[in-house]
Amino acid sequence: MPTYLDKIIEDHRERARTDLRSTRDLWLKALDTEPCLGFRKALLGSGVSIIAEIKRRSPSKGELNVALDSVSQAKSYEAFGASCISVLTDENYFAGSLEDLRQVRRNVQIPLLRKDFTVCANDVIDARINGADAVLLIVAALSQRELADLHGLALEVGLDVLVEVHDEGELARANDVGADLVGVNQRNLFTFEVDTQKAAEMAKLFSSGVVKVCESGISSGKQMQMLAKAGYNAALVGEVLVRSTHPGQTLLGLLDAGRSGS
Repeated sequence: MPTYLDKIIEDHRERARTDLRSTRDLWLKALDTEPCLGFRKALLGSGVSIIAEIKRRSPSKGELNVALDSVSQAKSYEAFGASCISVLTDENYFAGSLEDLRQVRRNVQIPLLRKDFTVCANDVIDARINGADAVLLIVAALSQRELADLHGLALEVGLDVLVEVHDEGELARANDVGADLVGVNQRNLFTFEVDTQKAAEMAKLFSSGVVKVCESGISSGKQMQMLAKAGYNAALVGEVLVRSTHPGQTLLGLLDAGRSGS
């Protein structure tokens, strides 16, 4: 059965097919940039760290905050204790851009994730060149060969890699490529619905040494406490923050709950 992901991925693959830039030239440029900040390392504090997301819209929820200013939002996240920031760079479906990533990089000092639908080598290298410290690889969007190749390339150019999984089979595939930073996306690819118990159910399946991240559906202190008890290192939080009138205070409340539950 087709999912919302299928159309997005096909669009990104088509764009990749028309990208005539030299991967080697981009690779050399990436190696000449400033060293990355430690994205994975930044998530290893006490309690449940937060990767705070900059997102204007989504395919499942529509418009979230189309007027969101990426720089002011990022500064608020940093000031109120986010360990890292996730920047959506997909234009057609999430109203993001690489310019958002570049602007945020110039204005905050904490690690950044380029969150997009990575399907080719140039996508990985673009993340590095434009200021990201980590890149997202979605297991459901890639063949095992692609996953291994892109994971290896990201590490080669200095990026951390957040590998996104939805179930036990995808977690096994992540383990096979040596992923040490794995996110459980609680959103069902078929129905768009969020299963807030998914992360807790999968927690016991992780190998030791893997940094565990929960993605999607985190909006309350109770959920943060649940993640802490399940042994999660971090939560990627977007919608509740970008919809909030006071995102910094909302972030602070979630962080406090994540500490109290550990």
